[in-house]
Amino acid sequence: MDTKDVILELRTKSGLSQEELAQKLMVTRQAVSRWENGETIPNIDTLKLLSKVFDVSINTLLGQPRQLVCQCCGMPLDDSTISKEPNGDFNEEYCKWCYADGEFKYTSKEQLIDFCVEHMANENWPAEQVRAHMEALVPKLNHWK
Repeated sequence: MDTKDVILELRTKSGLSQEELAQKLMVTRQAVSRWENGETIPNIDTLKLLSKVFDVSINTLLGQPRQLVCQCCGMPLDDSTISKEPNGDFNEEYCKWCYADGEFKYTSKEQLIDFCVEHMANENWPAEQVRAHMEALVPKLNHWK
């Protein structure tokens, strides 16, 4: 989905007119119209405001051009699992289970891996396989480099 379609969909789902959205963002109604027609894309500061207004990530506003992955545990991220900073801004680097309220939950790779093994292992994915997978994946993630 293109940015223009995302903004239009979020605005209409929220029950906002172009004028009402423009007022929230301190832009003109014409600016909103140009975004929704695909003539322009909001600048980064406006994307941040849109993110707050609609409670979605900038990645979502841009039509999810990249697959986000938690840089602590490797979990795929979407708007429901992305962490937030204490001020409410999305932190697109981490999941809400690894990073919450401005703090990391895990202090070592081993602690994270042990937790994952305990909670991810099942009859189809034995603990040894989970451990091997996480031991190969975790050191490659930015948080642990």
